[in-house]
Amino acid sequence: MKSMKTKRAIGNGITYVFLIVLSIIWLFPFVCLFLQSFRSYNENGGGMVEYLLPKTFSLDSYKWLFSGESQFVRWYMNTLIIAIFVSILQTIVVLCVSYALSRMRFKGRTFLMRFWLILGMFPGFLTMICLYFLLKQFGLTQEGAIPGLILISVASSGMGYYVTKGYFDTIPRALDEAARIDGASRARVFFTMIIPMSKPIIIYAALVAFMNPWCDYVFASYVAFGHSKSYNVAVAMQRWLWTGDYQGYFTRFCAGGILIAIPVTILFMCLQKYYVEGVTGGAVKG
Repeated sequence: MKSMKTKRAIGNGITYVFLIVLSIIWLFPFVCLFLQSFRSYNENGGGMVEYLLPKTFSLDSYKWLFSGESQFVRWYMNTLIIAIFVSILQTIVVLCVSYALSRMRFKGRTFLMRFWLILGMFPGFLTMICLYFLLKQFGLTQEGAIPGLILISVASSGMGYYVTKGYFDTIPRALDEAARIDGASRARVFFTMIIPMSKPIIIYAALVAFMNPWCDYVFASYVAFGHSKSYNVAVAMQRWLWTGDYQGYFTRFCAGGILIAIPVTILFMCLQKYYVEGVTGGAVKG
């Protein structure tokens, strides 16, 4: 008995040590980013240095981001607007598509699911040229890039039904059938019964949709090309590297990265419990 406890304690100890080391390795770049964002601009002109702890702590980089010299606030708000609209609309679309595929049986259902699965294996940038010219016809590029990016993100969101459908599959169909016998419509069953029981997967879908616009660079730079007022933060900060003064923008780049991480981090930390439940619940059935 003691031998089993000893082996278990040793195994747990090794696991904890491994996880601690892995966490340190994973968090180290973020710690560096955070510390360098508070380095005074007077140290090496805001460029890269070989030491980690700043010699002089300062808010110079953050002040510059919120000054009239920088358009960072506008770019930040552009990204936040896109993220909010995409999160709401994409979640609605994914929930509706997933519920239909989970509960309804119609001709071509299996083919549609397989077709979307195969289509999702192709990288999205293959359609960039077609999408760009399509958006251009409706004035949704450059000056209209923000609604254009929202439209593209929402229009294809139904293909990401896999996890949400899996979660709906775990909810007994007997509930739907009982409500239908009592005279409830499909819509009423969905909104009054299924949605209240699906809080984890709703939060999971909303969080995933909210995070994507903050990382969108390739297509966003393509749609907003040449019109700086329509940039999101990923495109805008990449443009700083093209100025030929990367050294001068280094601490500002770090400060911008910290500000970008704030909304996603807060949401994830507050809703982490539901996020995990949504992922695990949606992985039970396919």
